Amino acid sequence: MILSLSTGCLFTLPFHRIFELSAEAGFDGVELIINQHFQRTDAVTLVRSLQEITTIHSIHSPFMELDGWGGKIDSLKLSVKLAAECGIPVVNFHPPSWMGLEIGFWRWLYSIRDFQKEIGMDGNVTITLENMPWTGKWKINPNILSNTQRMVDFIGEHNLYMTFDCTHMGSGKTNFITDFFLCYDSGRIRNIHFSDYGHGREHLLPGHGILPLTRFLNHLRNTEYQSTVTLELDPNEFPKGEHNILESLKEIVSFLRAETSPQDDSPRLYMQETIQASQTI
Repeated sequence: MILSLSTGCLFTLPFHRIFELSAEAGFDGVELIINQHFQRTDAVTLVRSLQEITTIHSIHSPFMELDGWGGKIDSLKLSVKLAAECGIPVVNFHPPSWMGLEIGFWRWLYSIRDFQKEIGMDGNVTITLENMPWTGKWKINPNILSNTQRMVDFIGEHNLYMTFDCTHMGSGKTNFITDFFLCYDSGRIRNIHFSDYGHGREHLLPGHGILPLTRFLNHLRNTEYQSTVTLELDPNEFPKGEHNILESLKEIVSFLRAETSPQDDSPRLYMQETIQASQTI
């Protein structure tokens, strides 16, 4: 499996430093989130300068409107164009929000019959749709396709692929492994966002929440999945100081590599020690 670091984990740092830390920690590359740094700049030049540091395995299209990128539809298309020009294989995006009244985006999504052909430039770029979280006291999912079977059916019917987000699925179903296999059996997962969830908080360090992540990785190890596992943490999960951040990243990489490699019981003890150490920093 390919281990990737989401730039969202360290978004308060400059892009170049995030890429350097990813490489130094032992990740195979990064998932690049298109954010405000891509406003009023030459996106291709910026991306190519970052690719000199480490590999970009996926692009996450913008969460919000950015100058020069348009709305959700245009920003997805521009993200795909950027990926194609820079040789990046995957572009991920979020489904429309019914609560946010993204009706135009919703209609457009259903109007595309073949995403890989029509949006992914005849399959040159793989387009993935991400499952979204349940939020609030009443556990409401404000996005369409929140039902797992409905999402699986949709991506199959519209030739889409999927980014499976552990935190997002776990926010509604703590024991999310059955839903993971429902998605996995579709043959359409191309990226996994890996983090913990608990007490209403998303994107926690493994062990800081309530999800069965070690068990999930054990199941994942026994599949034929060979695509990307992307660490996507809240920046507040990291200790202060770049040296401590780097050491934390190295420990997480060691844990992930051990738990997704041939069976070895030692990583569980190692991760428990890691979590205890991080809580004392």
